[in-house]
Amino acid sequence: MIIRKLVTLCIAGTLAFSGAHIFAAEPLRIGVEGAYPPFSRKEADGSLSGFDIEIAEALCKQMGRKCSLVEQEWDGMIPALIARKFDAIIASMSITDDRRKKVGFSEKYYATPTRFIARKGSDLELTVSGLEGKKIGLLRGTTYQCFVEKHFPDADIMLYNTQEDVYADLVTGRLDAQVSNSIQAMDGLLNTEAGKDFAFIGDDLDDEACLGEGIGIAVRKNDRALADEFSAAIKAIRENGAYQAVNDKYFAIDIYGN
Repeated sequence: MIIRKLVTLCIAGTLAFSGAHIFAAEPLRIGVEGAYPPFSRKEADGSLSGFDIEIAEALCKQMGRKCSLVEQEWDGMIPALIARKFDAIIASMSITDDRRKKVGFSEKYYATPTRFIARKGSDLELTVSGLEGKKIGLLRGTTYQCFVEKHFPDADIMLYNTQEDVYADLVTGRLDAQVSNSIQAMDGLLNTEAGKDFAFIGDDLDDEACLGEGIGIAVRKNDRALADEFSAAIKAIRENGAYQAVNDKYFAIDIYGN
């Protein structure tokens, strides 16, 4: 009887180990955008590159997980995550209380300022009356939309599916100003030929309720273990230099933030 129990326990232990091994080997599907340079972009050959893409790869390597990237337009990111199209979002998503009602988050993996951009010499005033009736371009479903709707309710808010479309309409004069991540704006517009006549206006925007507390990795609300796994991996790549190697490839400063 004792021998039979020992055999049963050994078999159960082997199956449990095998099951854990199989689970760990399952590919982790990461939702990415591919239209937010330098954080993500699609190359001519169809491949994806950028800070978010390489951070995703570094985190998966640190966790010992095989990962696959799943492209998704920005405004469908959270619905697609909830619908199990992928398991996590690594697409420069700000951690906000409003989003926490729908998804869970890892610790932040970077934090950079948000700012307005307008044509040089436009003398726009960033006040309620100064932006009344002005066309302000924003990426749909972002923290920027929350901020402008809250602080400049009389502005004419124009919503877009991609940041590239926002910049295109700003350059052609269809917009008076736009709001976006300041680091992304340098690469996406201001340091380009098309952006030579544009500049930041005003100071860094400040409203944690709208703009969040940094950029995190979103997971489904019941996937707390996965969020914790990502948080541990973020800490590890910060300590072992893998994060800095990716950061320095794209930016002249450490964008992790304080």
